[in-house]
Amino acid sequence: MNIPPRAVIFDLDGTLLDTLDDLADSGNAVLAALSLPVHPVDAYRYFVGLGIEELVRRMLPEDRRDPDFVREATAMTGVEYKRRWKDKTRPYHGVDRMLAGLGELGLPACVLSNKPQYYTDITVNEFFPSAPFVHVRGARPEVPNKPHPAGALALAADLGLTPGEVVFVGDTATDMKTARGAGMLPVGALWGFRDEAELRENGARDIISRPDELPKLLAGLMGRGKG
Repeated sequence: MNIPPRAVIFDLDGTLLDTLDDLADSGNAVLAALSLPVHPVDAYRYFVGLGIEELVRRMLPEDRRDPDFVREATAMTGVEYKRRWKDKTRPYHGVDRMLAGLGELGLPACVLSNKPQYYTDITVNEFFPSAPFVHVRGARPEVPNKPHPAGALALAADLGLTPGEVVFVGDTATDMKTARGAGMLPVGALWGFRDEAELRENGARDIISRPDELPKLLAGLMGRGKG
């Protein structure tokens, strides 16, 4: 028997915000400065998801991935991203209405990202100034990054809920693995960085193609029909 949802946790990049161009421009600026080959923007869809250091490791040539060089390039990428983090980043179409729909259902929303906490905070504040997120959590030294479930479980505890009462919405395998590991309901967002096959293979219980489908899905799980 399904447990009715009582809260939603969202991934940030690729789920609420389309950050791909700014991430790619930052990474390519670093690669160019290091006289290394740059990548097409779409390649960054597969570099993101596990935090900035892993993004940098993936964008570097295989023979330049020693730890010291990765750390140096990561620091450079942080500088470049600070210059342009909101140049091209925008909320996905329909996300504002989706968040309003959750409010109408009485479902609190949180953000859990592998983006550093500083950037998680400023991007949420910039692009969702009126969104009533209960908690906004990014990458922090004391908590393992997704797909480790610790961050998601901490959010459930802070909400006073069991993991089974929480829906986790994201666009990558990392998010689906996080949800499954935490015992939450994994919902895959098809408008983000990865495809349906990846989401299903990694445990998505439901797949939604547009943000406005989420309130309808949750209303059904809550026994309220289509809302």
